[in-house]
Amino acid sequence: MSMEDPFFVVKGEVQKAVNTAQGLHQRWSELLQDPGSASKEEVDWTTNELRNSLRKFNLDAVELTKRKAFITSTRQTVKEMKDSMSNPVAQAMSEKKTRQGLLGDSVSQGSVWQPGADKYSRLDHELQTANSQFIEEQQSQQQLIAEQQDEQLELVSGTIGVLKNMSQRIGQELDEQAVMLDDFSHEMDNTQSRLDNVMKKLAKVSHMTSDRRQWCAIGVLLAILFVVLILFFAL
Repeated sequence: MSMEDPFFVVKGEVQKAVNTAQGLHQRWSELLQDPGSASKEEVDWTTNELRNSLRKFNLDAVELTKRKAFITSTRQTVKEMKDSMSNPVAQAMSEKKTRQGLLGDSVSQGSVWQPGADKYSRLDHELQTANSQFIEEQQSQQQLIAEQQDEQLELVSGTIGVLKNMSQRIGQELDEQAVMLDDFSHEMDNTQSRLDNVMKKLAKVSHMTSDRRQWCAIGVLLAILFVVLILFFAL
């Protein structure tokens, strides 16, 4: 077949779309079997991409019937042209025209009749129109999918930016709280040291007060004893 046949271009695009859809479907199946292996954003993105890919192949029964009828009509037209060309009468007339042209017949100076020329032109026009429409539809769908992917990428980028800012703020707050905890720890250490010093001073003062009371009691007792002795000897 000719390499200019648009069938190969369309076939390549369709096969590429099918491969993409198969890859998305495989990933979607894996996510369903193990939901904990991916985030909700990835599950939603894979589901939307798979749904958009499958929409390209959404052909209803009416469209399939039309395309089948077109293929059947095309086959019948080509078969009629082949049968016409293989007809012995047509071959004999073609050979006669060829011999007349070689002999320099004046009749051959006119236009050469070609059987089925109108059918070929009409068939070629119909094929080109159908292929052009199909290619335009595929290009439009691919453009729509590309735009949707760009929008989804922008949304994902915005979400990532928000999460990044939140993580930075949380990190700053944690650093500030860590500094506050360090300051509080130092204050507690200083307070504990001050309390220890105060307790030591209180213990020392209490000990000194106890010693003074004891000496005062001894002095009072000695004075009483001295007074009693004086009274005893005086009597």
